[in-house]
Amino acid sequence: ATAQGFIEAIEFATGKKHIPFISIKVTGFARFALLQKMDEGQKLNATEIEEFSKVIKRMQAICTAAVKANVMILVDAEETWVQDPVDELAMSMMEEFNIGRCFIFNTYQIYRSDRLAFLHITHARAKSKNVILGAKLVRGAYMEKEAKRALEMNYTNPIQANKTACDADYNEAIKYCMQNIESISVFIGTHNEQSNYIAIQEMQKNNIANNSEHVYFSQLYGMSDNISFNLAHASYNVSKYLPYGPVHDVVPYLMRRAQENTSVAGQTGRELGLIKKELKRRKVGN
Repeated sequence: ATAQGFIEAIEFATGKKHIPFISIKVTGFARFALLQKMDEGQKLNATEIEEFSKVIKRMQAICTAAVKANVMILVDAEETWVQDPVDELAMSMMEEFNIGRCFIFNTYQIYRSDRLAFLHITHARAKSKNVILGAKLVRGAYMEKEAKRALEMNYTNPIQANKTACDADYNEAIKYCMQNIESISVFIGTHNEQSNYIAIQEMQKNNIANNSEHVYFSQLYGMSDNISFNLAHASYNVSKYLPYGPVHDVVPYLMRRAQENTSVAGQTGRELGLIKKELKRRKVGN
C-alpha cells in the first residue's frame, strides 16, 4: 500500500514543474527487521529471500513510474543498523535508471564519520558502471538515537566527534560533488548558511550555471525561507521539503524528529529572530 502511495504521489507530480522530486523511505515498504538481518550479514531463509525480492520489485515499480513521469526520487537515509541494504538498493536502482540523466538520489548523512569516504566509493562505482551518481547531502536525523544505541550495545558511535568535524566533511562533500559535476547530481539539503555559500562559490569556481540540472538546493517547508527565497531569486534550483499525510501519522512523526534533533530549538529561535527583524524592516519602510 505504501509503495502504491509513492506511485500515486509521482502521478500527482506528473507535468507539474514545481514538484520535481518525491522522497521515499525504504522502511515504508520493507520490514525493518528484515533489513536489519541483511545489514548484520545474516543468511536469509527462503521466505525472507522471497520477501526481499518483493521489496526490489516495489522499488523498481516506483523508479519506473518516476522515470516515465520525469520526476526524480530521493531515497531517505535510515538508522545505521539498516542502512547498508538501503544503500545497495538505491545504488542498484541508479545503475538501472541513472543512464544519461539522474533520476534516483541516495541520501548521505554526513554526521556519520564514514560517509565522506562512502561518497567517494559510490562515485567510483557509478563511474565504473557509466551512470550518474545521485547524492543528497544532509547532516543527519538520528543523532541521539545512534549515540544511545552505540552506548547500550558497546560499539563505537558512528556519529562525528563534534559539529566542527561534521561541518568540515559536509563542506568537503559539496566541493567533491562540484568538482565531479559531470558524473554527479547533487541535492544540497541544509539550513546552514555557510554550506550554502560554499556551494555557490564552488559552482562559480567550476563554471557551473546557477540553474544546472546537476545541482539542487532544499530546505524544510516553513524553515530557512531566507535561504530558499534568495537562492531561488538568483535562479538556483530550490525546493521545499514537505512531509505530508494523515494528521494522526504526521504529528507524531514531527514530534519525534523534534525530540531526536537537539538543533531544532536553536534553529526555531533563529527563525523567529529573522522574522522579527524583517517585520521591523518593513514597518520602517512603510
